[in-house]
Amino acid sequence: MPIPIELQHASEDFERYLVAARDASGLATRNQTYTMTEGVFRVFRQRLTVKDALRFADVLPPVLRAMFVFDWDTEQPKLTFADRGAMTREAQALRKDHNFAPDSCIGDVARALRKNVDEKAFDAVLAFLPEGAADFWKV
Repeated sequence: MPIPIELQHASEDFERYLVAARDASGLATRNQTYTMTEGVFRVFRQRLTVKDALRFADVLPPVLRAMFVFDWDTEQPKLTFADRGAMTREAQALRKDHNFAPDSCIGDVARALRKNVDEKAFDAVLAFLPEGAADFWKV
């Protein structure tokens, strides 16, 4: 069996995402964009069961999928979706001294993600996730 095309182009797809997220957020570097994305992903996954988080990860491109599950403490208590401001502050708290995520970070990551995923599959998964999940990814 040949290597799946999404794996053959994983690096290029990730770079395309980083550029889209950097441009959406106004950040200056790939590293800043990576930290912003990781913070937003952590905030979202902490509000899902492991099963739902893996279902969500399946619609992400390979490198973003790996980022989504990286360094995950699955024993951490599940949170409920809060208002966007509170969840934004949560995302900005990751590596606080090295996190330059703007107040628009959740929307910025959502905008960039939607440009780099199959939106139909993305929205279909969100429809099965708990209340608040689809709103989290609204642009």
